[in-house]
Amino acid sequence: MKSPLRIANGQGFWGDWLEAPIRQVEGGPIDYLVLDYLAEVTMSILQKQKERDATQGYARDFVTLAARLFPQLIEKDIKIVSNAGGVNPGACAEAVVQAARDAGLQGAKVAVIDGDDIFDRLDEMTGREVSFDDMDSGESIETVRDRILSANVYLGAFPLVEALQTGAQIVIAGRSTDTALALAPMVHEFGWGAEDWDRLAAGTIAGHILECGAQASGGNCQLDWQSIPDFANIGYPLVEAEPDGSFVVTKHPGTGGRVSLGTVREQLLYELGNPASYLTPDCAADFTSVQLEDAGPDRVRVSGIRGRHRPPTLKTSITYSAGWKAIGTLVYSWPDAIAKAEEADRVVRRRLADLGLTFDEIHTELLGVDACHAGAAAANPDPPEVQLRVGVRGQDRAAVDRFTRELIPLVLNGPPTATGFGDGRPPVREVVAYWSSLLPRKEIQTSIQTFTV
Repeated sequence: MKSPLRIANGQGFWGDWLEAPIRQVEGGPIDYLVLDYLAEVTMSILQKQKERDATQGYARDFVTLAARLFPQLIEKDIKIVSNAGGVNPGACAEAVVQAARDAGLQGAKVAVIDGDDIFDRLDEMTGREVSFDDMDSGESIETVRDRILSANVYLGAFPLVEALQTGAQIVIAGRSTDTALALAPMVHEFGWGAEDWDRLAAGTIAGHILECGAQASGGNCQLDWQSIPDFANIGYPLVEAEPDGSFVVTKHPGTGGRVSLGTVREQLLYELGNPASYLTPDCAADFTSVQLEDAGPDRVRVSGIRGRHRPPTLKTSITYSAGWKAIGTLVYSWPDAIAKAEEADRVVRRRLADLGLTFDEIHTELLGVDACHAGAAAANPDPPEVQLRVGVRGQDRAAVDRFTRELIPLVLNGPPTATGFGDGRPPVREVVAYWSSLLPRKEIQTSIQTFTV
């Protein structure tokens, strides 16, 4: 048993800083590197990629990263736990193994978790009176059934633990919870039980602090952000976990950013519903029990966490096609930038109406005026420039496409000083909507596959 167990986060979402995982491995001693790639919209993007090519549907950046890191993982005995598998974790694992072989590596093991993808089981389970009604609105899934693009269930830490027990150097999951990636190494190394609620809650909260990468170590920090040192070299967070469930949040020495009571508190509040009962597949964590202590420069000790029984259901992540959208922009300059942008918006709306085109929604924003704060910020009645951003959404792709042809003509036939149109007409994109429901745990059985490099 390793004590403390050092778990570092190197990826908060698919698209995060490519150098962060490398720096976590090279910047100091760690035992586990956890990489979180998935969000709800990511699942739909990956599903569409898989539809076009059955060998895709995972975070491709992860393959290159894993091949680059393999020699150091073996030399330093570091394990990776990631949900980079997306909607095709098996293909992701095969690509990682092949990349490692191409690099001349051998001897390492990769484990992959199957069972979260329920897309092909929806009708079968619905036929057995399993309800997929939307957990917020209560709407029947039949209203979107023919438009569903992906369907996955959120897995917790214990399938990941089972994969770690195979001796794998890299564990690849699909739609696991973000918090499970850090909790699983603690359960595996410390031997925590499936009903050790306080410790499971502690590991869950550690995972919650880590899950957004540098957001816990000074990135996107609202508290005195001007004083955060060296954003260009920001250190991603890691936890030093103990068997009793307490842990210290810190980062590698010599890196930028900051770990403080303020940065940790901000991250604790991220996407938090009921703070007394934060539900995951593993437990219900009580965030009101968290005790924080300043443990020195860039060190915050977390302890006292309490937990309760896990919920009887698992949450599903279902995406479906919800029509089409297009968003276009024009920039209007001083003087009277606001008035010009508002008049351009009126012209576009009038022309669309004259064409008899209807949309589910037309939305306009004036970037530089009130788009982000809706009047909360101090008003500037005469800004030097304003970006007009108009978007439409609807079921008729042809109508949305026609909208894209009505915005650019304003450059010559609308209010003066329009610019920022060099990219031409905006593209028409499919709208992917999110649907969530609850599924009895007994419906889900996971399995582990292993591959040897």
